[in-house]
Amino acid sequence: MTATAGRDTSHASRISSDLRKQLTSGVFQAGDRLPSENALAKQYSVSRTVVREAIAILRADGLVQARKGAGVFALEARREEERPFKDLKTERISSVIELLELRTVFEVEAAALAAARRSAAQIEAILEAHNQVRICLANGTPTRDADFGLHLAIAQATQNRRFPEFLQLIRSGIIPRGELQGAAPGSRPKDYNLHLQEEHARIVDAIIEGDADAAREHMRAHLRGSLERYKALLRARTLPMDDVVTSS
Repeated sequence: MTATAGRDTSHASRISSDLRKQLTSGVFQAGDRLPSENALAKQYSVSRTVVREAIAILRADGLVQARKGAGVFALEARREEERPFKDLKTERISSVIELLELRTVFEVEAAALAAARRSAAQIEAILEAHNQVRICLANGTPTRDADFGLHLAIAQATQNRRFPEFLQLIRSGIIPRGELQGAAPGSRPKDYNLHLQEEHARIVDAIIEGDADAAREHMRAHLRGSLERYKALLRARTLPMDDVVTSS
């Protein structure tokens, strides 16, 4: 990842969404070869790295298959009702809390595995992703994509490809609280975590030091804080207005 990691992740999501529509609508039939990396990079005006990330998202969804030396081919599109997390309602805070509870179990162990297995190159990628979050905070720009990029880099450092695949699978349900609070997409939530960078730093430092126990505990603390903020938002929505005012 580079300083443009956040934008790259956003581009990859856009490209995968566009290709997904073509795959599920029949533009590409099962067995059809998708355009080459070079062709897609030129079509969408992005790097081949971004194209690879988009293809990885589609692979995680079971829509395409990469064949060594031959290219990427469309698979039989699964019926919508068979897709995991199909019924996730991201506009409902309770659904987001369900997903965050799952992420807590999953990412706590991912951090520990990353600390035990990370390579030198993956440490560098984690540090660059961590720095991208810092840049977003300093510039006052949305941190959603950069934050996801850091968690994805940690998942990749587990050396288990199922971890980043799963994180990509549930990405659509990772909705910033700002949007659930009625703000425009990308807006900072009213209860923004002012200690985000410090919490990330503790996780990153533990992974660099190879301390699996510390990485596990710092990731747990980080995600627990997010879970508590979503629960507080849910309570605020369900309490009478007078109760909300007096408890603030």
